[in-house]
Amino acid sequence: MTARYTSFADFYPYYLTQHADRRCRRAHFLGTSSAIAAMVQFADSLNPWWLLVALVTGYGGAWIGHFMFEKNRPATFDQPLYSFRADWVMYWQMLTGKVTW
Repeated sequence: MTARYTSFADFYPYYLTQHADRRCRRAHFLGTSSAIAAMVQFADSLNPWWLLVALVTGYGGAWIGHFMFEKNRPATFDQPLYSFRADWVMYWQMLTGKVTW
């Protein structure tokens, strides 16, 4: 069990330590990218199955990264809101080159 964080600023450095393996970060990136594509498909078609695809691919990519490569428990189990936010921050930082992927 991880410590309970009271601010995102305190949580995010910990979150990055849980993504030390580059393959885990890549799985996160691919899962999040796929979830974005599914949300675009949903917006275009209004077919609710795309929401399920977004959920499965978004979390699926992250969980594959943690269980197969990082060998740790996803932070979302302990801090779901901070973890969700941190995933988007890390995604943006990977896009902009601040975090390598």
